[in-house]
Amino acid sequence: MSDDWIDKPYDAEQRFAAARGKNIAPDFWQTKKLEKMTPDEWELLCDGCGKCCLNKIEIRREVKFTRAACRFLDCESGLCRIYEHRFDKVSDCRLITLEAVREQPRWLPKTCAYWRLDNGLPLPDWHPLITGRAASVHEAGMSVRGRGTVSESGVKDYEDYVVDWPDL
Repeated sequence: MSDDWIDKPYDAEQRFAAARGKNIAPDFWQTKKLEKMTPDEWELLCDGCGKCCLNKIEIRREVKFTRAACRFLDCESGLCRIYEHRFDKVSDCRLITLEAVREQPRWLPKTCAYWRLDNGLPLPDWHPLITGRAASVHEAGMSVRGRGTVSESGVKDYEDYVVDWPDL
């Protein structure tokens, strides 16, 4: 199988740099409901933590996160290697919509900006929209980077990989 569809290394800073040239109000997340956000504003809410790319299992109506990640998540950088093509190449990759944010049981991490804002909580101090830097999520230890994630390829029993990180 050819890998020529795998994206060039994704630079998370490019999202924020591109947004600066658009008509996006500063602190838009404080004045707009999720339902009223533009696609560009919605995309900027993602902190790039990679936690939504962790495989999850449901045990007794409770979602358990595992440290086994989608095979396209770069476990070193915490970023998707096929971000622009993820929905074409990964059948169970989830589009984060308002409906997905409100799904029960909750499958997004507690730190997720979409989930936090929808539940009346502020963005955390380390969020890239607060700091102005994409790397701040990693520096704060709030991403999958450096947390022993493994590729889902070859995982036989996800229960062996369940994690109980406090930020999930």
